[in-house]
Amino acid sequence: MRIKVIVTGATGMVGEGVLHECLLHQNVEKVLVVGRKSCGVSHPKLAELIVSDFYDLSAVEAQLVGYNACFFCLGISSLGMSESDFTKITYTLTMSMAQTLSRLNPDMTFCYVSGTGTDSTEKGRTMWARVKGKTENDLMKLPFKQVYNFRPGYIHPTEGLKNTLSYYKYLGWLYPVFRTLMPGLVITMKQLGQAMINTVGNGNQKTVVEVKDMVALANRT
Repeated sequence: MRIKVIVTGATGMVGEGVLHECLLHQNVEKVLVVGRKSCGVSHPKLAELIVSDFYDLSAVEAQLVGYNACFFCLGISSLGMSESDFTKITYTLTMSMAQTLSRLNPDMTFCYVSGTGTDSTEKGRTMWARVKGKTENDLMKLPFKQVYNFRPGYIHPTEGLKNTLSYYKYLGWLYPVFRTLMPGLVITMKQLGQAMINTVGNGNQKTVVEVKDMVALANRT
């Protein structure tokens, strides 16, 4: 299947890594990066759409039509944030763009990067997990062809990319240890990107995609 994908969060570590895999993959025909600033990448497959307001995409809707996948990698740490502020960025912003895309591209596969420990009940004690859980649940209600909620744990970055978070550089040498002791929580950026790509067209039985499922998806031919 020829994939035309929208990628968000490409100026962050996860989005940049997923974008990198999209540009390398033979089944990905076209990539549109949507962001507030340029991702700084140039490639024949790549186009960019700079938007000032993710909460109102009405002015750019025409440029969002004709895509069959969205890899939503835009996110922020909850550290030091109030629940209302975290909800606005994590839930409201995500749903605003997802609602627009589901209306414009009903044949789209939407992949959302959530996180290990997300609370699907929306009632737990951990704030970020509740908010992510509500986001996952409400995305599933939208009229996309498919929605997959990816819950990575530790993501081992792709060497050479520029947006790797500083603490990952210090933890990198521990990756073989993490992989041995906690295989259900550890994945590489390459595996995450390839797993997302392989859900488009092929599908997956599970809508909540844990690390072990991502590894299996990444290995699917």
